[in-house]
Amino acid sequence: MKLAEALILRADIRKRIEQLRNRLAANIQVQEGSDPHEDPQALLEELPRLVREFTDLVKRINQTNAATPFEPGVTLTDALAERDALAIERSVLTSAIQSVAQPVNRYMRSELRSITTVNLGQLQKQVDDLARDYRELDTRIQAMNWAVDLIED
Repeated sequence: MKLAEALILRADIRKRIEQLRNRLAANIQVQEGSDPHEDPQALLEELPRLVREFTDLVKRINQTNAATPFEPGVTLTDALAERDALAIERSVLTSAIQSVAQPVNRYMRSELRSITTVNLGQLQKQVDDLARDYRELDTRIQAMNWAVDLIED
């Protein structure tokens, strides 16, 4: 199995666990005299199996990421951390720009005016550069995910 396939399977299992959460919530308590639509005990028995499957898959994905060279001296795990860092930095700067975009209402001329303390054009260029770097790195990571085999147990 390719790493990308394992990542898709991981997302599917996560979604199934979330659906199980919702099904449990809908069936674990019913009105007196009513029957649940599904057997809550069967749902409760399914949960550990799904969690175990998820855990095993995540361990194999992590082992594969740590053992896969991305470029000289850099593992796939390192590249993923770098991609996450780019996303975090871009998110914070985007929030800062959006906070300035919120109009400040002044009702009287005597009220203090707000001024912007940074160069928004420069900040937006930084956000754009981070977005480009993220896309380029993510494209390389995705390509590698389809080229690398998942480590087997």
